[in-house]
Amino acid sequence: MQRNRMIVGLIFLIFFVISLLTNILGPIIPDIINSYRLSLTAAALLPFAFFIAYGVMSIPAGMLVERFKEKSVLLVSFLIGFSGAFCFALFPHYGVAIGSLFVIGIGMAMLQVAINPLLRVAGGEEHYAFNSTFAQVIFGAASFLSPQLYSYLVQNLSSDKLPKDWLIEILSRLVPAELPWVSVYWIFAVITLVMVAGILVFHFPVVQRTMDEQSGTWETHRSLFRKPLVWLFFISIFAYVGSEQGTANWMSQFLDTYHRFNPQTTGANAVSWFWGLMTIGCLLGMILLKLIDSRRVLIGFTVAALICLSIGLFGPGNISLIALPMMGFFLSVMWPVIFSLALNSVSEHHGSFSGILCTAIIGGAVVPLIIGRIGDYLGLKAGMLFLYLTLGWILGVGFWAKPLVLNKTIQAKKQQGETER
Repeated sequence: MQRNRMIVGLIFLIFFVISLLTNILGPIIPDIINSYRLSLTAAALLPFAFFIAYGVMSIPAGMLVERFKEKSVLLVSFLIGFSGAFCFALFPHYGVAIGSLFVIGIGMAMLQVAINPLLRVAGGEEHYAFNSTFAQVIFGAASFLSPQLYSYLVQNLSSDKLPKDWLIEILSRLVPAELPWVSVYWIFAVITLVMVAGILVFHFPVVQRTMDEQSGTWETHRSLFRKPLVWLFFISIFAYVGSEQGTANWMSQFLDTYHRFNPQTTGANAVSWFWGLMTIGCLLGMILLKLIDSRRVLIGFTVAALICLSIGLFGPGNISLIALPMMGFFLSVMWPVIFSLALNSVSEHHGSFSGILCTAIIGGAVVPLIIGRIGDYLGLKAGMLFLYLTLGWILGVGFWAKPLVLNKTIQAKKQQGETER
């Protein structure tokens, strides 16, 4: 039992590391644009390279986990992540960055697929809902800290006035003076290598999957793709991740372009609060889902997100600086609600369907690229108007979704108890 609690702790740490590596792109995009003198489209190819890896690897990763087991896949995943981060840290060029981010994305996709069933077994099925939710809170906390880490490193490496601690002294010898933001990838390389060493010393429990939880064959996936409902929810997850990453990746650049906020300080802090507020919103969402039908919660939060987007894009700078991060609060419930509505709308092959839904994370690759492409021609504000389409689709989910199983509210439990009596 003690060993299992340690495994659960390790899984929470893995969630933290995944988030730390995944959500650094938003704050550093302005630096990337300035360092390499990129167009918005060229800058958007970086998150595209990272998130397209989820589309490539999510389904195969499930099959790899079933064949080689969780520990082997976790080790390989972190080694892949280390190779990507270390390669870019050594050779900080734009072309290398694209390849490295794709490699890191492959590793993160494999980790996501491997740790969820492991958390169910290590923590106990009866605690899975709580542990899974707590993992999302940890994920959000790391997302909040990631931009803060970037801001700390860049400010200290760029300034001759601030006192340098041992970490900054080491990084100053490794990082080109004109590219201080590359320091975050040296940190990531060390973190992933430490995770490899840590995983080696753990003994992992055997994960027994039910037939419904198994990733399934290619034929099973093909049969699911022939169902219109699967495509509707695929597009819904695509739209959500696209909305999340489209906002997070372009927020700092938007605040710099239209309101002249420093991306290394104010912009990074705005992105940090976007993720921090998402964590707080997730906690509120947990309470609301015990009181209200999940579809109504989705509709309410999506309308609020659209209002924040409008205020953020067209309001004055000091208001935009609040409204855009506030979108994180209202985006918070969308992933768990859409995912649960999807799985509760089919009666079988939930493991395969989950893999398909995870593949839709490529929305985080495509939507920021579309925003950047439009932004090059019409301006970034016009590009971010594309988020009205993705959020509009999510709003529609609250109206057309017809799950076979509804989320159980307190009122529903009360009525069920009265019926049984």
